[in-house]
Amino acid sequence: MPLITDAIGRVLGGRYRLVSPLGVGASAQVFLAEDVSLQRHVAIKLLQPGLANDQGFLKRFRAEARSAAALNHPHIARVFDWGEEEGGPYLVLEYLGGGSLLDLLERGVRLSVAQATQVAAQAARGLAHAHARGLVHRDIKPANLLFDDEGRVRVADFGVARALAEGAWTEPAGATVGTARYASPEQAQGLVLDGRADVYSLALVAFESLTGYVPFVLDTAMGTLAARIGATLPGHGALGPLQPVLGEAASPDVAHRPDASTFAARLEALGATLPRPQALPVAGPVRLAMGPPTMAGLPGTEHGVPTMALGTTPGVHETRMTAGPDQVFDVDAFEPPSWRRRRAVESRERRRRPWTSALVALVILALVAAGLLVALNRGVFTPSHPVPRVTGMTLAEAQHTIAGDHFSIVAGPKVSSISVKAGHIVTQRPGPGASLKQGSTITVALSSGLPIETIPSLLGVGCNGATRLLQVNHLKASCPAAAAGYSASVPIGQVINWSYDNKLDAKRAPYGATVLIALSKGVQPKTIPNVQGMTYAQAQAALQADGLQATESSASSTTTPAGDVDHTSPAIGAQVPPGTTVTVYVSSGPPTVVVPNVSGDTVSQAQQKLAQYGLSVGNVYGPKNGHVFTTVPDAGQTVTQGTAVNLYTS
Repeated sequence: MPLITDAIGRVLGGRYRLVSPLGVGASAQVFLAEDVSLQRHVAIKLLQPGLANDQGFLKRFRAEARSAAALNHPHIARVFDWGEEEGGPYLVLEYLGGGSLLDLLERGVRLSVAQATQVAAQAARGLAHAHARGLVHRDIKPANLLFDDEGRVRVADFGVARALAEGAWTEPAGATVGTARYASPEQAQGLVLDGRADVYSLALVAFESLTGYVPFVLDTAMGTLAARIGATLPGHGALGPLQPVLGEAASPDVAHRPDASTFAARLEALGATLPRPQALPVAGPVRLAMGPPTMAGLPGTEHGVPTMALGTTPGVHETRMTAGPDQVFDVDAFEPPSWRRRRAVESRERRRRPWTSALVALVILALVAAGLLVALNRGVFTPSHPVPRVTGMTLAEAQHTIAGDHFSIVAGPKVSSISVKAGHIVTQRPGPGASLKQGSTITVALSSGLPIETIPSLLGVGCNGATRLLQVNHLKASCPAAAAGYSASVPIGQVINWSYDNKLDAKRAPYGATVLIALSKGVQPKTIPNVQGMTYAQAQAALQADGLQATESSASSTTTPAGDVDHTSPAIGAQVPPGTTVTVYVSSGPPTVVVPNVSGDTVSQAQQKLAQYGLSVGNVYGPKNGHVFTTVPDAGQTVTQGTAVNLYTS
């Protein structure tokens, strides 16, 4: 695109004279223009010249321009006219003298919650009007939220974004990143858009107006778009009561996002509960006198404005007007008759008073002498030198660098920096390349090191949530398993505490620092104590002392004396949650068995039957091949397992 100043003085469509530049973007240049037909100021958006040959774009541009021109709402910038010229298509817009929201943000202005609520509500009302008529903006950003002289919001650029998107023209490198800053997740995924895409973008704009940054923005457009797919709006203390409203408007799921009308209603309801917002510090309008349209292109004018020096009286001291580098025109050819008559009268008066010439000469000499003295005092004859670059240097290095040009250097208040080491120069004024007289002073600001960021409260979230909260404040999170601990009050996986530089629950850390986070492993388990050999009462007391409950049961044992604890369930040494009930098995002594009746059995048969009961054959009294007629102990008698039974046979 040609230099923006090259277009000054052009007349578009036979009626719009470009007066001065207002701004330049990736796809267009914006000018303050004079509508010579209606004698009013308008804004002209002159699009890229390359678009003039893009038939796809032109077709969409005509349709979108007609639709945008039909919008009539107090919060939408009016489109008065549109056209196409050799230099590219253009739009004729309502001139709004208050500048844009981008102007405010670039001046370092941060809106209050009340101001941001009002701005977003007005913009949402304008969007709702357009959406109801089937027009989606697609490029809501601070540069497209303009203010009138009284600070009311107007949404600008309806239709241009869609026309550009469907044309073949490609924005310059880096422009896509700017557009992606406010794009909705569905735009990133290439899905069909409706008005809720504009609502998402407006929520990000409101977030930025309060916090000073746009969430989810990475180094590349693709990274930025990918970062917001499925991601919810991060929390920030500056949002205050706007947090839930903006969080819903910036929902990654379009189905859970309100339309523009609902969004506006919620903002207005919130605004009614807030203090009256202070007036926004918007820019004042450009005030220019309307020049006659015939001035454009006349000899002796530059871009339609006479080049005569300001403060001179036409026809008296200035007798030439410059038309070009090689042409000089006589003012008499263009001055009014009244000027000529006045000059003639003054000439006659001078001829009547010849004695005044000497006096005039003396006055002139005195003025010249006084001017020379002033010039000497002001250093007019002092040589100038270009200012060298000293950023990134230490103060000593900078002083050595400027010494040859006889400059001096003074350090102002220190500033934090994420790119310049502490003690090195961050900024200089004047900047490198500027012309400065010998003996002048260069003011520099030294780096105090990395900016100190606030660590927000991380309670109630897990490692992922803590990571996102810290990222908002340009910090990192580390959640090692070794740092995890037990907690009786914090659920498993949530943050117990955090630390930086060995300070527990630290409140501040340098930009980019890593905060160590301890996550909860839940309630600490209890270990079942060794109660074997105790009585039940002793075992119960020991378990209760460790926060466990006890219940008694009996079990026979060949190794543990009766009345003593033999074992527990869960087993001794096991880890269990606090309050677990442990079954304590008290020994009833060795196991017992009833002697079976083996009368009539052979010795071999009796031996097998007794073995089934854990008994053995003792002595056999009688024939070995006889039949048992009695036993000792007798059948039916309870005995300890392993007892030997004597057999009596016949």
